[in-house]
Amino acid sequence: MTIPEKMAAVLLTGHGGLEKLIYATDVPVPTPTEGEVLIRVTACGMNNTDVWVRQGAYGTEDDPSAVSTWRRQGNTLTFPRIQGTDTVGHIVGVRPGVDPRRIGERVMVDFSIYNRDDDSLADIDYMGHGRDGGYAEYMVLPAENAHVVATDLTDVELATFCCAYLTGERMLERARLAAGERVLVTGASGGVGSAIIQLARARGAIPIAVAGSGKEAAMIDIGAEAVVTRGKGDLVEAVHSASGGQPIDVVADLVGGPLFNDLLKILRPEGRYTTAGAIAGPVVQLDLRTMYLKQLELHGSSQGSRADFRRLVGYIESRKIRPLVGGVYPLSEFHRAQTDFMAKNFVGKLVVVPDQR
Repeated sequence: MTIPEKMAAVLLTGHGGLEKLIYATDVPVPTPTEGEVLIRVTACGMNNTDVWVRQGAYGTEDDPSAVSTWRRQGNTLTFPRIQGTDTVGHIVGVRPGVDPRRIGERVMVDFSIYNRDDDSLADIDYMGHGRDGGYAEYMVLPAENAHVVATDLTDVELATFCCAYLTGERMLERARLAAGERVLVTGASGGVGSAIIQLARARGAIPIAVAGSGKEAAMIDIGAEAVVTRGKGDLVEAVHSASGGQPIDVVADLVGGPLFNDLLKILRPEGRYTTAGAIAGPVVQLDLRTMYLKQLELHGSSQGSRADFRRLVGYIESRKIRPLVGGVYPLSEFHRAQTDFMAKNFVGKLVVVPDQR
């Protein structure tokens, strides 16, 4: 196929509001270098990280309220930047070092920039931050990050998995969630939360969801054993009732804020807490006595390793997890898509597609 010189893309031009996101139709199509491929993007899922990076909402270790981007190991974000991690597309160009027979493959992008040869995430980065991502018609990436997935799912469906499910799988892996254990999932109706419910079931564990009013039936349909309605009554008592009095082995928390101390109360002695987000507030009060007297483990988690990604692909191919499409938007209506995303009136993932798709 003929590759155009220009493409449509959404450019993040700085930290701030939605006005910092500009839809442009005259962006140069990127050129792959050695070992890279060019893909024609067909779908890209939306994530909280997109919003928080735009807002500069990550703070610093010295000042939690500082405008700062995602990486604590040194900033790699430059403007303008094309965001978008959960990219699906077709390889349309390759460079030396890549088998030309790969042209035509439909691929799911492993968006991680690992920066190391092992599975350590100490220096992790990601496409859409350290280099351009998938909110565009074309994207360049290392060939090793472009994965064929043996599935008949549509491009939109496949674009719901990568960031949310990889994040969720890493959280459960760090917390060592095992078959038969109970895991409490906060923010359960969102992309990562709904992923964790399915991933827990794939491990043989028992997920209990905390979700907003009106989303209870959807949580049961996804695989939650029981649902606690957020903000309705005492959380500790509600979880005790929902679990039938059985202990909670792991808390997978995406909310933080005022819920934090109650979540530590809910955990059994020697329980494990894992977090990859704090949509209700990142700065919490921790009573260290609760932590040490109950012998608790607290784990911070972000993204996932190559091994986590391989397990995720295996879950998709074996149909142990399923896509949850909360809405589909054309790239040119990106402001509307992100506005709806921030309103959180959906279950699963929102997906953006190039207008001609």
